[in-house]
Amino acid sequence: MLYYLFKYLQEFNVPGSGLFNYISFRSGMAVITSLLITMIFGKRFINYMRRRQIGESVRDLYLDGQKQKTGTPTMGGIMIIAAIIVPVLLFAELGNTYILLLLFTTVWLGCVGFADDYIKVFKKNKDGLSSRAKLAAQIFLGIVIGLSIYLSPDILVRENPELSTEQVEQFIEEDGLTETTYLPNDVKSLKTTLPFVKDNEFDYSKIAFFVDSNQYPWVGWIIFIAVVTFIITAVSNGANMTDGLDGLASGTSAVSAATLLVFAYLSGNVIFSQYLKIMYLPGIGELVVFSSAFIGATIGFLWYNAYPAQIFMGDTGSLTIGGIIAVLAILVRKELLIPIFCGIFLIENISVMAQVWYFKRTLKKYGCGMHLFLMAPLHHHYQKKGIPEPKIVARFIIVALILAVISVITLKIR
Repeated sequence: MLYYLFKYLQEFNVPGSGLFNYISFRSGMAVITSLLITMIFGKRFINYMRRRQIGESVRDLYLDGQKQKTGTPTMGGIMIIAAIIVPVLLFAELGNTYILLLLFTTVWLGCVGFADDYIKVFKKNKDGLSSRAKLAAQIFLGIVIGLSIYLSPDILVRENPELSTEQVEQFIEEDGLTETTYLPNDVKSLKTTLPFVKDNEFDYSKIAFFVDSNQYPWVGWIIFIAVVTFIITAVSNGANMTDGLDGLASGTSAVSAATLLVFAYLSGNVIFSQYLKIMYLPGIGELVVFSSAFIGATIGFLWYNAYPAQIFMGDTGSLTIGGIIAVLAILVRKELLIPIFCGIFLIENISVMAQVWYFKRTLKKYGCGMHLFLMAPLHHHYQKKGIPEPKIVARFIIVALILAVISVITLKIR
């Protein structure tokens, strides 16, 4: 809203109103605002939850320090969601389709997670929302995002983005290194970034090699929507699995969001995308503001969620932050890099699946089920080995940082 206000004031040459033309300024304001929201109102929210006795009911997994967590306020994801939405509404261009899709993702998954937590806390049903209901909600979101990318006239890829010096200078003068005016070579495309190869673009329509893409273009889009749905489901569940130690999900999510912020800025910048020879996506630069708010919200939440946690995010937070990361990656065409910069989510998911598979296999073969890990997800395995919880979280975040750097340099490693 402030974006449009200062745009209006700029017509009257009000001093300082031009700052809102710059994504860097609005992103900085979004980070600061989201941090202030979580840190200032966080304590009040925690005290309110304590007065209402809205606390976590922890299952006894025979882990050190686990019993002390019983009764810790939960549903802290509400703090994260508020700290994302408010700065975005204030500083982002709300007419931008990418921003609208991410706001919808935040609210939708926030409601799904809230329903799950509500059933667990208030209805005293530890199972919460059924797996089928959560899966249906995630599939619905995937279909909405996929169809929006297909149908929206604003979600385009610029083919042959080479520009003349005069054009670049005009773009800099008008929008400060970003440009949202669509050109004739801005087209609908199923292309995405394929890491570690020279021509690092992959077209989903190639998967449908068995049909004529010119005659049946919708087949490629159906495949794309299916992939989008799978990614959203997998990443949101991965974040949910990771939320088992104080500060783990919020810390690693902030690192993943920072990686996507870099990708959004580079892909939405005429000069940098041309220099790096990556896809230029008109209008995608606005996601830098959203990513900044997301980073501020997760880091601000970490202030209270770090060991020993004063509040847990619950499914309200974990499902939401996972879904946001997935949709961000899809919109900036970097979803195939998710196994790298979301490596922590991936390994947590794999550890659970491997544990279940190995137990069933040994049970069938030997009549006695055996465990591949001491406990799954993986962070509990290290807890069982006697490693302190803060050390596990710190090391996982360090690994996440390494994976984030690797993800960014894939732009040049081909």
